[in-house]
Amino acid sequence: MVALKPEKGRLLIAEPAILNDNSFKRAIILLTEHTKKSSVGFILNRPLDYVLSDLVPEIDCDFTIYQGGPVEQDNLYFIHKVPHLLPNSVEVANGIYWGGNFELLKELLNTKQLKDTDIRFFLGYSGWGASQLEEELLMSSWFIAENDYKNILTTNNQTLWKDKLLQRGGRYKIWANAPSDIQMN
Repeated sequence: MVALKPEKGRLLIAEPAILNDNSFKRAIILLTEHTKKSSVGFILNRPLDYVLSDLVPEIDCDFTIYQGGPVEQDNLYFIHKVPHLLPNSVEVANGIYWGGNFELLKELLNTKQLKDTDIRFFLGYSGWGASQLEEELLMSSWFIAENDYKNILTTNNQTLWKDKLLQRGGRYKIWANAPSDIQMN
């Protein structure tokens, strides 16, 4: 199997080998930026017990907030598929965009013009410095997969990691069915 290189728009999948790392255990990260200087992404499968109005009271919206990663967890970020409604968005890949005009976003949410399948919010992000991600890939902390979902914003968070391991096959099939707490096995 040819190992894919990190690129924005691809998925970064936590290897079973990092099960003891609570920040990234069973994480699926959408890479939104990858350059020689840094990499940035958001954990797609970590919903939190917050909704948007809990964090931004002037927005009347109950969309779930996700843990984006361990960096800047006091900042709110978002990815979406409505660049025509949100100027200044940055294209990631496959019809997914990052950021945009937040004042306009508040208005769109308060007037119920967006659905939760259009946008996802994150507290914090996952980030790596120059060559840090490549080193972690060499240490088998991660593997890279294509984002082959028609809409990554509507995937099943509870089975996303398992599904990607089953898709990879081989020894990953065993890990896909392992309990979240390996001590329980």
